[in-house]
Formats: sequence, structure tokens, C-alpha cells
Amino acid sequence: MLYAILINNTIMNKRMENLMKSLPLFILLNLFNQVLLAQQPLKPFPQHVLYSAGVIKPSHVSQQQMDDSVRSFYESWKLMYLRNASGKGQYYVWVKGSAGTMECVSEGQGYGMIIVSLMAGYDTAAQKIYDGLFAYYKAHPTSNSKYLMAWSQTKNFKDQDGSSATDGDMDIAYSLLLANAQWGSSGAINYLQQGQAMIAAILQQEINPVSFSVMISNVIMPDSKDYFDMRSSDFMPAHYKAFKNNTGDSSWDKVITANYKLFGFMQKKYSEDAGLVPDFIQHTNNRPTPAKANYLESPYDGLYNYNACRVPWRIATDFILYGDGRAKTMVGKINKWIKETTQGKPDNISAGYTLAGNDIHGRYFEAMSFISSFAVAAMVDKANQTWLNKLWDYIFSFRIGEYDYYDNTIKMFELIIISGNYWRP
Repeated sequence: MLYAILINNTIMNKRMENLMKSLPLFILLNLFNQVLLAQQPLKPFPQHVLYSAGVIKPSHVSQQQMDDSVRSFYESWKLMYLRNASGKGQYYVWVKGSAGTMECVSEGQGYGMIIVSLMAGYDTAAQKIYDGLFAYYKAHPTSNSKYLMAWSQTKNFKDQDGSSATDGDMDIAYSLLLANAQWGSSGAINYLQQGQAMIAAILQQEINPVSFSVMISNVIMPDSKDYFDMRSSDFMPAHYKAFKNNTGDSSWDKVITANYKLFGFMQKKYSEDAGLVPDFIQHTNNRPTPAKANYLESPYDGLYNYNACRVPWRIATDFILYGDGRAKTMVGKINKWIKETTQGKPDNISAGYTLAGNDIHGRYFEAMSFISSFAVAAMVDKANQTWLNKLWDYIFSFRIGEYDYYDNTIKMFELIIISGNYWRP
């Protein structure tokens, strides 16, 4: 058997040698370049992006120190949360028991796919991992679209139901644009084509065609009582600009304009002093109001809680990458309030607030998803430099074991932004 294998290898090597001799030099060089490009990311970490004019980063640590901090936390995050799905060549972001019986949620899958694509170059296995994350997403489609992801899977990798979670889909779609910019789309996966198909499905099934607000899921129909309701943290204007730029669909401009108008109304009417928005907003078409208690998830659905805590990060990113003044104005109110209410001390940040800016009773403890999002928001104005420096140090005063998947994964995502390594596809 061994002798036959050696003979076969010799024959194959000879055939390859003859083929190489017969090919013109320019074809050989092209093949060689394609191999190199497949192995080397086009935008390896760190990128040190030139953000929009006026954006700041921590000033009391060097760029090298920030990059090293991101690398170090990434290694811990990977070890803790990236999992192989039973040897199927599929990777997923492990929820780590923070959501009952769920093993994975599309929200985490989207976070992970963005993080891994941005850490390519430092992580030599990034494309392999990304493709495995993509394979897991494709293996769990919604009942209404093969391009959108079923929002959660149990420990035996069975979908809990066939509905989507819009925020997860938006991050996965954005990650595909990053992957195309990072590795190109001529390989095994056409990232750009997949991303464009997903963006089209999001626009068709998860954006309200009347109010242009963002719907919570793709199973909400026009006759549903939730048809004009939204999760505030699903508004991701920087994502939408990338969606427009990579598809040519100007509908995303309408989505951006409508939701900035909605959020401005919510700030003025319900949170004039703090500038906060609630986890969920109801009646986006004509009488927007904070959701009532227990609308969908908890008694705090109408307050600034574990969904809305992502809003400062999502909105500030639009100014950081695109210089949109609407974003700076909106988070500027939040920055002014949070510095005042904490007296400039990060350890006074609570895990949740009323829209009036008061602590939710009993929430006097640190939550990284709140803290790191305030840090991204602080980047929009040099007046926040001291505050941002304090937040950077405070973020790194906690070990990964002190928080769950949600806080640590948001921290990982936002450290890339704060360190100056978040780029637009």
C-alpha cells in the first residue's frame, strides 16, 4: 500500500512539473499572487484608522499600548467564547449560559463575525474562523428567508423558532462587507454577493416600509400590534451607510433620516436632560412612546436598560466613521449628562437608568456594556478627553471572568473602535 502511494505521488508530482512548464509566465505569476492574497488580509490589524475630524482616542497611553491591550483581550475572548460546533467546520459565539438554555444567538454571531474580520492579520486563523462562523449562520436560516438567521439555538444546535433578531442580521451583513474588503470574494465564499443578498432581505423583511423604522424581527406582519415598534439599539446608521455604498440602494438614506428624526423626538419629549432613549419604542409611525413595562423582555422595557445601553456606541460610530453631525449632537447630550451624574467618576456608572437620568433602583453595580458604550460616545468631542482616559483605564480594571458573554463581547467590539482600528468597508 505504501509503495503504491509513493508511486502515485511521484506520478502526480511529475504531472504538476510538466503543467508548470507548459504555462506562460504571466499565468504562473497570477496564480502565485492569488495564493498570496488568499493568505494575507488586505487590512490587517492594527489599521490605525484616520477617523473623522474632531474624534479623539485615549491620550494617556500610546498607540502600541492600546493595540497590545486589544490583542490581549482578543486572546481571552476567543478562548472563552469561540466554539466549534461539534466538528462540523462551523464556529459560533457561545452565550455561556447567560441566556438560559441557549447556546448561540444571532446577535453574538454578528458580533463575532465583525470582531474576527477586524482582527485578521494578527489572528492568522481569522479567515478560517470567519468562514466557520459564516457556515453556522447559513446552517440556521429563518423560516421566511434563507439569508436571515434564526435568532437562537439550544445546546443541541436546534433553532428555538424560525424568527430573526434584526440586530444580529445587520451585524452579520456588515461583517460580510468587511470580509469582502479583507479577503476579496473570489474564494470559496463570495462575501460581497452574500452580503448584498442579506442586505436586500433585511430591507424587505426588517425595515418598516411605511415609517422606515427598524422592526424587531422578520416575522412581524402589517396586521401585528408590533408593526410600528422597534428596539432602539437596532438603529445602526454607520452600518446603513455601508449598506448603501455596497449595494447602491438609496432606500437606506430614508431609514437613516427617519430614525434620526425619531430619536431626536424621543430625546426632546422624554429625556430632555439626559438624552436617553428606552430599550423599546412603540408607535413609531405617529405617536412614538417608550414601551410599557414588560412589553417584550422585562419591567424595564421603557427605560435605558440592557438594549438601549448600546445606543451611544451605535450612534457615535456614525460620527467616528462618517462625521455625521446628527450623531455628534445626539450623543453630545448623553456625554454631558453622564459626566455630570457620575461626577466624572466611571465607578459611579450604574447598570440602567430612567429616561429622566436617575439610577434604576437596585442597579448600583458595574456593567461593561454600559461603561464601554459611554467610552465610544466620548470619542466625538475633545471636551471629553479626561473622561475618555478614565473610562479606558476603568474598562481594563476588570477581568474577563467578572462578566458574561454580552458584556465581554461588546467590550471586545468597542475596544477595537476606541483604539482606532475600526474601519468602514
